[in-house]
This record gives sequence, structure tokens and C-alpha cells, in this order.
Amino acid sequence: MFTGEYKYSIDEKKRLAVPVKFRQLLGKKAVITRGLDQCLFIYSIKEWSKLAEKISKLPLAQSDARNFGRLMLGGAMEVNIDSLGRILIPDYLKDYAGLKKKVIFVGLYDRIEIWDESGFEKNKKKTELAAGDIAERLKELGI
Repeated sequence: MFTGEYKYSIDEKKRLAVPVKFRQLLGKKAVITRGLDQCLFIYSIKEWSKLAEKISKLPLAQSDARNFGRLMLGGAMEVNIDSLGRILIPDYLKDYAGLKKKVIFVGLYDRIEIWDESGFEKNKKKTELAAGDIAERLKELGI
């Protein structure tokens, strides 16, 4: 299970070290793709297979389903985790998430999010201010 927030930097060769705690759960390969809210998602190969299967079964006739498939599946890239625990993020994904030098890894149970530091801080502050309202809405989902 992925949990926690970790701050890292992209090096001059565009490599990014994955937090040790996360590396142990990912193994030597992972899948990185466009996420929601202008971040990237990283999945273990096993979790990615489960999600990709669900997305592939969405109805082809619905434009939202097709677009979501393009976002998640079309943007996905399998990455190798090198002996020092680093990955190379493709430029198109770095551009999508607006990643600069400083990034934040966020563990969210079955996936990891990668955020540009400034985007993460803005989103976090907005969410913290609305936490009460969000909790009220989630109550309807049994949380």
C-alpha cells in the first residue's frame, strides 16, 4: 500500500528517484500515465493490469469512455526502475503535469501521484480549505 508525501528533484538528465518505500512495492518496472488534476499516476504492473482491463471494457460508443481511455491508456508508458531507484519520465508526461525541478510523490493506496511542487501546494491548500464540505459530500458514499 502506498502512503505518504515525499519531495524529490528531477536531475539534469531528466531522471527522478522514486522514494525507497515505493520502490519496494513497485519492483523493477512500473507504469506511468497521465493522471487527473494535472498530475501523473504511477501503478505497479499488477495494479495497472487491473485498471487497464476495466478501462478497456468501457463502452466504445460513449465519448467520455473513449476520451478517458485515451487519457489513461494512450498516455501510459512502462518505465524501468534503475539500480539507483530512478525512472526517466517521458517529455510528453512531464509537459502534461507541468513538472519542473521539484516534485512531490504522494502515495494513495494503489497508486502514486507525481506533482509539480507548486501545483501540489495549491491543490493541497484548496482541498484543506474545503475539507469540511468534501467530508459532507463523501458521507453520501458511506465514508
